[in-house]
Amino acid sequence: MGINDDADLDTGQVQDLRGSGGSGAFGRLPGGGFTAGGGILGLIVVIVLGVLGGTGHLGLGGDGGQGSGGDLAKSCSAADPDRFERTDCRNVLYVNSVQAYWRGALPASFHTTYRTAPTRFFSQVVRTGCGQADSGVGPFYCPADEAVYIDLSFYDQLAGRQFGAPGDFAQAYVLAHEYGHHVQTLLGTEQKVRAAQQRDPGNANRYSIALELQADCYAGAWARHAAQTTDEKGNHLFTAVTPTEIDQALTAAQAVGDDTIQSRSGGGIHQESWTHGSGQQRQHWFATGYDSGDPTACRTFD
Repeated sequence: MGINDDADLDTGQVQDLRGSGGSGAFGRLPGGGFTAGGGILGLIVVIVLGVLGGTGHLGLGGDGGQGSGGDLAKSCSAADPDRFERTDCRNVLYVNSVQAYWRGALPASFHTTYRTAPTRFFSQVVRTGCGQADSGVGPFYCPADEAVYIDLSFYDQLAGRQFGAPGDFAQAYVLAHEYGHHVQTLLGTEQKVRAAQQRDPGNANRYSIALELQADCYAGAWARHAAQTTDEKGNHLFTAVTPTEIDQALTAAQAVGDDTIQSRSGGGIHQESWTHGSGQQRQHWFATGYDSGDPTACRTFD
Protein backbone atom coordinates (compact mmCIF):
# COMPACT_ATOMS: atom_id res chain seq x y z
CA MET A 1 0.00 0.00 0.00
CA GLY A 2 1.20 3.48 -0.78
CA ILE A 3 1.38 4.96 2.70
CA ASN A 4 3.40 8.15 2.97
CA ASP A 5 6.22 7.34 5.37
CA ASP A 6 6.49 11.03 6.27
CA ALA A 7 2.85 11.40 7.30
CA ASP A 8 2.28 13.08 10.65
CA LEU A 9 -0.19 10.88 12.56
CA ASP A 10 -2.77 12.38 14.89
CA THR A 11 -2.84 9.71 17.57
CA GLY A 12 -5.28 11.87 19.54
CA GLN A 13 -8.03 10.44 17.32
CA VAL A 14 -7.40 6.97 18.79
CA GLN A 15 -7.76 5.91 22.41
CA ASP A 16 -5.83 2.79 23.35
CA LEU A 17 -7.67 0.77 26.00
CA ARG A 18 -5.68 -2.41 25.48
CA GLY A 19 -4.25 -3.70 28.68
CA SER A 20 -6.75 -1.71 30.76
CA GLY A 21 -9.26 -4.53 30.99
CA GLY A 22 -11.63 -2.60 28.77
CA SER A 23 -12.41 -0.22 31.59
CA GLY A 24 -12.99 3.42 31.11
CA ALA A 25 -15.64 6.00 31.81
CA PHE A 26 -18.29 4.35 29.66
CA GLY A 27 -21.28 3.05 31.54
CA ARG A 28 -23.90 0.48 30.68
CA LEU A 29 -27.20 1.66 29.29
CA PRO A 30 -30.30 1.27 31.48
CA GLY A 31 -32.01 -2.05 30.89
CA GLY A 32 -28.84 -4.05 30.41
CA GLY A 33 -28.98 -4.41 26.63
CA PHE A 34 -26.08 -3.74 24.29
CA THR A 35 -27.50 -1.27 21.79
CA ALA A 36 -25.13 -0.16 19.07
CA GLY A 37 -25.38 1.81 15.88
CA GLY A 38 -23.89 -0.81 13.66
CA GLY A 39 -20.94 -3.04 13.11
CA ILE A 40 -19.26 -4.78 10.24
CA LEU A 41 -20.76 -8.03 11.53
CA GLY A 42 -23.24 -7.43 14.37
CA LEU A 43 -26.93 -6.58 14.42
CA ILE A 44 -27.97 -2.95 14.05
CA VAL A 45 -30.37 -2.30 16.88
CA VAL A 46 -29.65 -4.90 19.53
CA ILE A 47 -26.49 -6.97 19.46
CA VAL A 48 -26.73 -10.09 21.60
CA LEU A 49 -23.21 -10.94 22.62
CA GLY A 50 -22.06 -14.13 21.00
CA VAL A 51 -24.46 -14.24 18.03
CA LEU A 52 -21.45 -14.67 15.79
CA GLY A 53 -18.65 -15.53 18.12
CA GLY A 54 -20.07 -17.19 21.20
CA THR A 55 -20.35 -15.62 24.62
CA GLY A 56 -16.67 -16.13 25.32
CA HIS A 57 -13.70 -14.36 23.84
CA LEU A 58 -12.22 -14.89 20.43
CA GLY A 59 -9.25 -16.70 21.88
CA LEU A 60 -6.79 -14.76 19.75
CA GLY A 61 -4.92 -13.35 22.67
CA GLY A 62 -4.90 -9.68 23.51
CA ASP A 63 -3.30 -7.20 21.12
CA GLY A 64 -1.01 -9.55 19.23
CA GLY A 65 2.16 -7.88 20.46
CA GLN A 66 1.23 -4.48 19.07
CA GLY A 67 1.68 -2.62 22.33
CA SER A 68 -0.86 -1.18 24.74
CA GLY A 69 -1.57 1.42 27.35
CA GLY A 70 -1.89 4.65 25.42
CA ASP A 71 1.70 4.98 24.16
CA LEU A 72 0.65 5.37 20.54
CA ALA A 73 2.12 8.86 20.21
CA LYS A 74 5.58 7.44 20.88
CA SER A 75 5.10 4.12 19.08
CA CYS A 76 3.69 5.73 15.93
CA SER A 77 6.09 8.66 15.78
CA ALA A 78 7.80 9.42 12.47
CA ALA A 79 11.07 8.81 14.32
CA ASP A 80 10.37 5.08 13.97
CA PRO A 81 10.93 4.10 10.31
CA ASP A 82 9.13 0.80 10.89
CA ARG A 83 5.98 2.22 12.46
CA PHE A 84 3.71 1.21 9.60
CA GLU A 85 4.70 -2.41 10.08
CA ARG A 86 2.50 -2.18 13.19
CA THR A 87 -1.21 -2.85 12.89
CA ASP A 88 -2.10 -0.16 15.41
CA CYS A 89 -0.10 2.59 13.68
CA ARG A 90 -1.52 1.71 10.26
CA ASN A 91 -4.99 1.89 11.73
CA VAL A 92 -4.29 5.31 13.22
CA LEU A 93 -3.45 6.46 9.70
CA TYR A 94 -6.69 4.96 8.33
CA VAL A 95 -8.70 6.75 11.02
CA ASN A 96 -6.91 10.03 10.25
CA SER A 97 -7.60 9.63 6.53
CA VAL A 98 -11.28 8.72 6.87
CA GLN A 99 -11.94 11.65 9.19
CA ALA A 100 -9.95 14.06 7.05
CA TYR A 101 -12.16 13.07 4.12
CA TRP A 102 -15.42 13.56 6.00
CA ARG A 103 -14.37 16.90 7.44
CA GLY A 104 -14.56 18.20 3.89
CA ALA A 105 -17.12 15.87 2.30
CA LEU A 106 -19.87 16.14 4.91
CA PRO A 107 -20.32 19.93 4.63
CA ALA A 108 -19.74 19.87 0.87
CA SER A 109 -22.24 17.09 0.17
CA PHE A 110 -24.76 17.38 3.00
CA HIS A 111 -24.24 20.90 4.41
CA THR A 112 -23.51 19.38 7.82
CA THR A 113 -20.46 19.96 10.00
CA TYR A 114 -18.38 16.89 10.71
CA ARG A 115 -17.72 16.04 14.36
CA THR A 116 -14.55 14.06 15.09
CA ALA A 117 -15.14 10.64 16.64
CA PRO A 118 -12.50 8.53 18.40
CA THR A 119 -11.60 4.96 17.58
CA ARG A 120 -10.99 2.91 20.72
CA PHE A 121 -8.68 -0.11 20.57
CA PHE A 122 -9.56 -2.74 23.15
CA SER A 123 -8.67 -6.29 24.05
CA GLN A 124 -11.38 -8.93 24.53
CA VAL A 125 -13.90 -6.86 26.55
CA VAL A 126 -14.87 -3.19 26.62
CA ARG A 127 -17.46 -1.00 28.32
CA THR A 128 -19.12 1.54 26.06
CA GLY A 129 -21.97 4.01 26.09
CA CYS A 130 -24.00 1.23 24.44
CA GLY A 131 -23.18 -1.38 27.08
CA GLN A 132 -20.48 -3.96 27.61
CA ALA A 133 -19.22 -5.82 24.54
CA ASP A 134 -16.68 -8.51 23.84
CA SER A 135 -14.57 -9.19 20.79
CA GLY A 136 -17.13 -11.67 19.47
CA VAL A 137 -19.33 -8.89 18.09
CA GLY A 138 -16.55 -7.66 15.79
CA PRO A 139 -15.76 -3.98 15.18
CA PHE A 140 -18.71 -1.67 15.85
CA TYR A 141 -19.81 1.93 16.21
CA CYS A 142 -21.67 3.16 19.29
CA PRO A 143 -23.91 6.18 18.64
CA ALA A 144 -24.39 6.83 22.36
CA ASP A 145 -20.77 7.93 22.78
CA GLU A 146 -20.01 8.48 19.06
CA ALA A 147 -17.02 6.16 19.03
CA VAL A 148 -15.72 3.24 16.96
CA TYR A 149 -14.54 0.16 18.85
CA ILE A 150 -12.24 -2.56 17.57
CA ASP A 151 -10.18 -5.39 18.96
CA LEU A 152 -7.33 -5.43 16.46
CA SER A 153 -7.13 -9.21 16.71
CA PHE A 154 -10.25 -9.21 14.52
CA TYR A 155 -7.93 -8.63 11.58
CA ASP A 156 -6.35 -12.03 12.21
CA GLN A 157 -9.77 -13.56 11.63
CA LEU A 158 -10.48 -11.32 8.65
CA ALA A 159 -7.27 -12.36 6.89
CA GLY A 160 -7.36 -15.96 8.02
CA ARG A 161 -9.45 -19.01 7.34
CA GLN A 162 -12.60 -17.65 8.99
CA PHE A 163 -13.12 -14.86 6.43
CA GLY A 164 -10.30 -15.20 3.90
CA ALA A 165 -9.94 -11.46 3.26
CA PRO A 166 -6.26 -10.53 3.68
CA GLY A 167 -4.62 -7.21 2.87
CA ASP A 168 -4.09 -3.92 4.65
CA PHE A 169 -6.82 -2.16 2.71
CA ALA A 170 -9.33 -4.73 3.93
CA GLN A 171 -8.61 -3.29 7.37
CA ALA A 172 -9.09 0.23 6.07
CA TYR A 173 -12.47 -0.78 4.63
CA VAL A 174 -13.59 -2.04 8.05
CA LEU A 175 -12.83 1.28 9.73
CA ALA A 176 -14.28 3.33 6.89
CA HIS A 177 -17.51 1.33 7.18
CA GLU A 178 -17.75 2.07 10.89
CA TYR A 179 -17.18 5.77 10.30
CA GLY A 180 -19.98 5.55 7.75
CA HIS A 181 -22.23 4.82 10.72
CA HIS A 182 -20.89 7.91 12.44
CA VAL A 183 -21.84 9.97 9.40
CA GLN A 184 -25.32 8.44 9.55
CA THR A 185 -25.60 9.53 13.17
CA LEU A 186 -24.55 13.08 12.31
CA LEU A 187 -27.07 13.20 9.46
CA GLY A 188 -29.89 11.77 11.60
CA THR A 189 -30.19 8.67 9.39
CA GLU A 190 -29.46 6.23 12.19
CA GLN A 191 -32.12 7.80 14.45
CA LYS A 192 -34.71 7.69 11.65
CA VAL A 193 -33.98 4.02 11.02
CA ARG A 194 -34.41 3.17 14.69
CA ALA A 195 -37.77 4.96 14.72
CA ALA A 196 -38.85 3.19 11.51
CA GLN A 197 -37.89 -0.19 12.96
CA GLN A 198 -40.01 0.48 16.03
CA ARG A 199 -42.99 1.55 13.91
CA ASP A 200 -42.61 -1.32 11.46
CA PRO A 201 -40.86 -4.22 13.20
CA GLY A 202 -41.79 -6.60 10.40
CA ASN A 203 -39.39 -4.75 8.12
CA ALA A 204 -36.71 -4.05 10.74
CA ASN A 205 -34.12 -6.16 8.94
CA ARG A 206 -34.76 -4.40 5.63
CA TYR A 207 -34.05 -1.05 7.28
CA SER A 208 -30.95 -2.54 8.88
CA ILE A 209 -29.65 -3.79 5.54
CA ALA A 210 -30.17 -0.41 3.88
CA LEU A 211 -28.26 1.29 6.72
CA GLU A 212 -25.36 -1.16 6.46
CA LEU A 213 -25.12 -0.96 2.68
CA GLN A 214 -25.07 2.82 2.88
CA ALA A 215 -22.14 2.60 5.31
CA ASP A 216 -20.38 0.38 2.75
CA CYS A 217 -21.08 2.96 0.05
CA TYR A 218 -19.71 5.75 2.24
CA ALA A 219 -16.58 3.64 2.72
CA GLY A 220 -16.23 3.41 -1.04
CA ALA A 221 -16.58 7.19 -1.43
CA TRP A 222 -13.75 7.66 1.07
CA ALA A 223 -11.58 5.10 -0.75
CA ARG A 224 -11.97 7.08 -3.97
CA HIS A 225 -10.51 10.15 -2.27
CA ALA A 226 -8.13 8.51 0.23
CA ALA A 227 -5.04 9.47 -1.78
CA GLN A 228 -6.06 13.14 -1.52
CA THR A 229 -6.40 13.17 2.27
CA THR A 230 -3.68 14.96 4.21
CA ASP A 231 -2.36 15.41 7.72
CA GLU A 232 -2.52 18.74 9.55
CA LYS A 233 0.71 19.84 7.86
CA GLY A 234 -0.67 19.16 4.39
CA ASN A 235 1.30 15.95 3.80
CA HIS A 236 -0.63 13.29 1.92
CA LEU A 237 -1.44 10.28 4.09
CA PHE A 238 -1.36 7.92 1.10
CA THR A 239 0.90 8.18 -1.92
CA ALA A 240 -1.60 6.11 -3.91
CA VAL A 241 -4.48 3.66 -3.60
CA THR A 242 -4.07 0.92 -6.19
CA PRO A 243 -6.60 -1.38 -7.89
CA THR A 244 -5.12 -4.22 -5.84
CA GLU A 245 -6.08 -2.44 -2.63
CA ILE A 246 -9.60 -1.77 -3.87
CA ASP A 247 -9.85 -5.48 -4.67
CA GLN A 248 -8.85 -6.19 -1.05
CA ALA A 249 -11.74 -4.04 0.16
CA LEU A 250 -14.16 -5.73 -2.23
CA THR A 251 -13.02 -9.17 -1.07
CA ALA A 252 -13.61 -8.11 2.53
CA ALA A 253 -17.08 -6.78 1.65
CA GLN A 254 -17.94 -10.15 0.10
CA ALA A 255 -16.51 -12.02 3.08
CA VAL A 256 -18.73 -10.23 5.61
CA GLY A 257 -21.94 -10.60 3.60
CA ASP A 258 -24.76 -12.33 5.46
CA ASP A 259 -24.98 -15.11 2.88
CA THR A 260 -21.23 -15.72 2.98
CA ILE A 261 -21.20 -15.94 6.77
CA GLN A 262 -24.24 -18.22 6.84
CA SER A 263 -22.84 -20.47 4.12
CA ARG A 264 -19.54 -20.76 5.96
CA SER A 265 -21.33 -21.72 9.17
CA GLY A 266 -22.94 -24.69 7.41
CA GLY A 267 -26.45 -23.88 8.57
CA GLY A 268 -27.86 -22.89 5.21
CA ILE A 269 -28.70 -19.46 3.82
CA HIS A 270 -31.75 -17.75 5.35
CA GLN A 271 -32.36 -14.40 3.71
CA GLU A 272 -35.14 -13.46 6.13
CA SER A 273 -32.57 -13.23 8.92
CA TRP A 274 -30.13 -10.97 7.09
CA THR A 275 -29.24 -7.64 8.69
CA HIS A 276 -26.32 -6.46 6.54
CA GLY A 277 -26.99 -7.70 3.03
CA SER A 278 -25.41 -10.30 0.79
CA GLY A 279 -21.77 -10.24 -0.17
CA GLN A 280 -22.73 -9.19 -3.69
CA GLN A 281 -24.84 -6.31 -2.36
CA ARG A 282 -22.02 -5.15 -0.10
CA GLN A 283 -19.56 -5.23 -2.98
CA HIS A 284 -22.03 -3.38 -5.22
CA TRP A 285 -22.54 -0.51 -2.82
CA PHE A 286 -18.87 -0.15 -1.94
CA ALA A 287 -18.20 0.00 -5.69
CA THR A 288 -20.99 2.54 -6.13
CA GLY A 289 -19.35 4.84 -3.61
CA TYR A 290 -15.92 4.27 -5.09
CA ASP A 291 -16.89 4.66 -8.74
CA SER A 292 -18.92 7.83 -8.14
CA GLY A 293 -16.73 9.30 -5.41
CA ASP A 294 -19.95 10.97 -4.28
CA PRO A 295 -21.58 10.08 -0.94
CA THR A 296 -24.90 11.50 -2.14
CA ALA A 297 -25.01 8.58 -4.58
CA CYS A 298 -25.38 6.19 -1.61
CA ARG A 299 -29.18 6.05 -1.86
CA THR A 300 -29.65 2.56 -0.48
CA PHE A 301 -33.03 3.45 1.05
CA ASP A 302 -34.47 4.10 -2.41
